[in-house]
Amino acid sequence: MSSLALSLAVRDSSTMLRRNLLHVRRYPSLTLNLLLTPVILLLLFVYIFGDVMSAGIGGGGGPDRSAYIAYLVPGLLLMTIGGTTIGTAVSVSMDMTEGIIARFRTMAIHRPSVLIGHVVGSVLQCVMSVVLVGAVAVAIGFRSTDATVLEWLAAFGLLVLFALALTWIAVGMGLISPTPEAASNNAMPLIFLPFISSAFVPVDSMPGWFQPIAEYQPFTPAIETLRGLLLGTEIGHNGWLAIVWSLALTVLGYFWSKASFNRDPK
Repeated sequence: MSSLALSLAVRDSSTMLRRNLLHVRRYPSLTLNLLLTPVILLLLFVYIFGDVMSAGIGGGGGPDRSAYIAYLVPGLLLMTIGGTTIGTAVSVSMDMTEGIIARFRTMAIHRPSVLIGHVVGSVLQCVMSVVLVGAVAVAIGFRSTDATVLEWLAAFGLLVLFALALTWIAVGMGLISPTPEAASNNAMPLIFLPFISSAFVPVDSMPGWFQPIAEYQPFTPAIETLRGLLLGTEIGHNGWLAIVWSLALTVLGYFWSKASFNRDPK
């Protein structure tokens, strides 16, 4: 790609990014609704179920709500990313059904910039949502344990990489969905999968036949890696699994979205 073509691609992508950020500002209700879910779950599990859940995780000892907050927060941060990307699927589907994508196809712009704008905007939304949920967690007692600056940077990098992966998947779901409502339904696994991961209880406390399902789906390795970075718990093979899952989903989502976007409309 020549320097001129690169400059035009960056310009068009920046324009599309500004468009998507303005869209979020004008229609904040979707983002707020998706953001409220992890916050409500955080408060519910801490203040309603916290004593019971912490006693169970502690091996039958006395309840320690602060320990369960520490256990719970990494999973809810990743659930926040999954919930935020549902909004991306809906936004992409709205563009498709309202005809703006068809108009963009006829304009002299860098075609991938339309998708890049959605992806970068969604990742920025994910980061802001994670910060807000993290702030609520800190306010109710979450504290990181002996995490170094390098571990904090690694945790942030993991969150961004996971957000990028889920965003490309959400974009693909939005492109193939006939309506925004269908896009929202198609993207529901992105917020449902954390419920069958180690977000709320350890995998080894689940039924034996179910443990492989919970252990090797994308969220559990990412949750255990984030938990290890922030709390000093054992990461083991989960770090590599989290990276492999994230990269695989990013590549899959990218090529799926590109193929769906370039497909001639019927």
